[in-house]
Amino acid sequence: MGKVHSSAEAALDGYLFDGMTLMSGGFGLSGNPENLIEAIRAHGVKDLTVISNNCGAEGFGLWALLKNGQIRRMISSYIGENKLFEERCLSGELELELNPQGTLAERIRAGGAGIPAFYTPTGVGTLLAEGKPIERFEGREYVRETWLRADLAIVKAWKGDGEGNLVYRKTARNFNPVMATAARFTVAEVEHIVPDGAIDADIVHTPGIYVTRVLQGRRYEKRVEQVTTRKRAAEVR
Repeated sequence: MGKVHSSAEAALDGYLFDGMTLMSGGFGLSGNPENLIEAIRAHGVKDLTVISNNCGAEGFGLWALLKNGQIRRMISSYIGENKLFEERCLSGELELELNPQGTLAERIRAGGAGIPAFYTPTGVGTLLAEGKPIERFEGREYVRETWLRADLAIVKAWKGDGEGNLVYRKTARNFNPVMATAARFTVAEVEHIVPDGAIDADIVHTPGIYVTRVLQGRRYEKRVEQVTTRKRAAEVR
């Protein structure tokens, strides 16, 4: 059977189970695997540990899984304007492991590279370092962080081919490439599926060896998180 599947439900078939760890690409509203998230919501799998920069925005992305009570624990770096995320954390309904954003990215990269632990100065002397080993290198203290890996990664790309080679578009690249390498299985949704060989090897961002299944997504919203406008200079009096 080839890697290309006709729907998000088919692409996820056999990979979802209660209590699993899920990585989901995206940063704010950019690069979110919208079709796959909706299929996971409809499936109803629960007690999820989700590794993602944030938990979507109101009415969008991972917010739907949180609203549906499917997420037990988040490993993230940003709560932002997501009021539901904030409320669930403060009430104790949702477990949260908060990471500095660069540390989160490096923990995921380390998981994909097979590096169990690494040292960083970020977080030393703060609550984030409590209970973690601290060592000194060249006169400076560093905290030891561990890798992150998942049962499944869901990612969003701009283009993909039948072999699973992916190209991301601009800031939608964000966490997607590192997550694709750090899970047992990776399912990618793309805006365009192109013929094999149509993507020049020099511009492949995620090689197909990391991607288990691919589907062409639909109805992408292309939202803007915050819109700020001002009058043109000629209109100002």
